[in-house]
Amino acid sequence: MRRPRSSGPPAERVLRCAARAALAKKAYDLVALDLRGLGAVCDYFLLCSAASDIQVRAVAENVEEKLGDEGLRPWHVEGAEGRRWVLLDYVDVVIHVFHEKTREYYLLDRLWGDARSVELGLEGTE
Repeated sequence: MRRPRSSGPPAERVLRCAARAALAKKAYDLVALDLRGLGAVCDYFLLCSAASDIQVRAVAENVEEKLGDEGLRPWHVEGAEGRRWVLLDYVDVVIHVFHEKTREYYLLDRLWGDARSVELGLEGTE
């Protein structure tokens, strides 16, 4: 299946809305990465952590709900059943909600170490 072209709001707006939704459910260690120019399939990643499977689910569901309020639906979702790493793909922005131990294992932050961090300007982010 070919990846669709985005026709929604600007990617940075989607990124910030997703970050606010994650923070509302007490996600932590938020990191936004600018992947433009790095050959990635999207423009931005948002990475965040949660302390439990239940919190991973709550964060992912809130992100999906708040972006849904903006008229956005994910193109693809992975991991919702396992709740250790939920990926919400909004074409230009991909949100990764990790259980803290899963994030430590995969080190996705380091895998994309060439990416520039994006200052979200939201309280509670790094």
